[in-house]
Amino acid sequence: MVWAWTTARTSIGPVGLAATPTGLLEVAFAADGPTSARAVARLTRRLGTAPGAAPTTAHEILAEATAELTAYFAGRRETFSVPLDWSLTSGFNRRVLRELAAHVPYGTVVSYQDLADRVGEPGAARAVGTAMGGNPLPIVVPCHRVVESGGGLGGFGGGLETKRALLTLEGVLPEPLF
Repeated sequence: MVWAWTTARTSIGPVGLAATPTGLLEVAFAADGPTSARAVARLTRRLGTAPGAAPTTAHEILAEATAELTAYFAGRRETFSVPLDWSLTSGFNRRVLRELAAHVPYGTVVSYQDLADRVGEPGAARAVGTAMGGNPLPIVVPCHRVVESGGGLGGFGGGLETKRALLTLEGVLPEPLF
């Protein structure tokens, strides 16, 4: 399978991006040298080939994703239109992530329980948390917008400071005083 990798510089640090000709495949936080190398090695094993050289459709998708993320972090973009490759997720997790991507807009939050209800699995709030933890496309598929029913932030694969930063960017949380 042809795929490509790049690292985008953002206000929350370097973000690794992988894409196939189908769409954006993965977003990885803290994609410094070692983290980026581990992500590329993992995807190489999973996809059966190393990232390809430009130019390819996958590289075009990476350029689009990078531009959209840059605009998002600059406060000029609230939605993402880059095509997505959902092949790193399946079943319940994919259903939950697709619901999240399609129906939890910028500047809003939803609880794990509400998201479970939305996909017709009212007893599955913890499973929704697992789906969020396995989200291969954070930010673009906005798992940072999923919070605890009682108002707590819940968890986040990129770390709670990153979740706070994303929710602050979207106006859900106030700017820190210090």
